[in-house]
Amino acid sequence: MVRMNVLADALKSIGNAEKRCKRQVMLRPCSKVIVKFLSVMMKHGYIGEFEIIDDHRGGKIVVHLNGRLNKCGVISPRFDVSLHDMEQWTRNLLPSRQFGYIVLTTSSGIMDHEEARRKHVGGKILGFFF
Repeated sequence: MVRMNVLADALKSIGNAEKRCKRQVMLRPCSKVIVKFLSVMMKHGYIGEFEIIDDHRGGKIVVHLNGRLNKCGVISPRFDVSLHDMEQWTRNLLPSRQFGYIVLTTSSGIMDHEEARRKHVGGKILGFFF
């Protein structure tokens, strides 16, 4: 069977492992989008370190969890988000104003919504975590 969305599979595995109070989780297959999404999560302290294992197939990622993540998910389809639409998306997806992040893919790379607002760029929405 073919995997339709590897980012959705990875975030669902992380969320399930976090609910079961696991210390680490293995994600496969590996992709550049997953690695960038995880680095945004790690930058804000929602997950610990992660290591990429190259097995000459799809690759694997081992993520160390720290118990801070409540929920993470993918927004499909990847809607366009302009600067003035960003406030509405944060209001719809996140539980409060100072809590959680929306991850966007922009022309400047994959970043959270606060960094995109600082850089004054819009893009397409990938997912969220809080």
